[in-house]
Amino acid sequence: MNKQNLIIYDFIELFSILNEIKNNLNFNLLNVSKKEFDELKFDHLNNFLIIAKKKVPNLNNQIILNNYPLKISKIIETININFLKNRFVEQSEIDLGFYKLNLNSRKIFDDKNELNLTEKEADIIIFLKKSENPVSIDKLQTEVWGHSSKLETHTVETHIYRLRKKISNKFNNNNFIQSTKFGYNIK
Repeated sequence: MNKQNLIIYDFIELFSILNEIKNNLNFNLLNVSKKEFDELKFDHLNNFLIIAKKKVPNLNNQIILNNYPLKISKIIETININFLKNRFVEQSEIDLGFYKLNLNSRKIFDDKNELNLTEKEADIIIFLKKSENPVSIDKLQTEVWGHSSKLETHTVETHIYRLRKKISNKFNNNNFIQSTKFGYNIK
């Protein structure tokens, strides 16, 4: 696993202290001045936090240290907690191409819209996303609902129909869940 990156923004005193104990830290240190900050390419940095004396506008993942005196152990604890929170958020979202699915809130969203899903709808999307091939009705019935595939029911088709309709109404996308002769898949 890559180490996380702590960007210390215009706070040379903190950088000096953390740099002295960097061998005991589980994150990389990057000292950045105001001038260097504007040139920093965030897309090249994975898993980062910014720590500063004042809030940097238009950026997430910030820790502001402005209550003095500070205990170094408390600062390191705060940094580690924030890295854990970021990792949790990253792991709770599934990339679906045009959309993302937040597993905690059960919302599917794009840049403009979001749609609440039922637990079963989220389960269907997750199962279809994980499958490389189209999934048959029997397999969905067995794996998502836990029913015997020999049961005569239209539960899967009904749920897929309603889910397609919700996605079409919210995102104007009629092709998100595809139907083939082999089953359903997500495009």
